[in-house]
Amino acid sequence: MNFYRLHIQTRSDEVYNQVSEILNLEPTFPYDEKELKRLWIHGFEDDKEDSYIDFINVYLNILEPKFEELESVGIKRDDISVWRIYGYNQQCSMEFSPTEMKRLAENGITLCIDCFEQ
Repeated sequence: MNFYRLHIQTRSDEVYNQVSEILNLEPTFPYDEKELKRLWIHGFEDDKEDSYIDFINVYLNILEPKFEELESVGIKRDDISVWRIYGYNQQCSMEFSPTEMKRLAENGITLCIDCFEQ
C-alpha cells in the first residue's frame, strides 16, 4: 500500500481555511474539533504495489503557482512537506529522479519517507 500526502503547517483556524481556498483543495484528513487546526493534510492512496504515481510533481504542480499567495497568509516553504508512506513485504526500495529532487530543492520543499512492514 502506498500513501501520498501533502502536509502544510498552519498556525490558526483562519490560515488552515485559507490554505484550502488558495490551493482550491479540501484537506482529506479531518482534524480534531477540540484542537486548533495546525496541520493541513491532503492525501491519496494506491493499493497497487508495482504502480508508480508521480506524486512529487503532482503536488509541486499544485503548489508552485500558489507560493506567493501561501506566503501572504504566513505559510513559508519550510512549513510544507511531501510524504510517501509505503507498506512493504521483506524489502523497502524506492527511487526518485534527479529532476524531481532538483525541483523539490529549488522550491525548498522537504521530502519525507515513512516505510512500514506489512
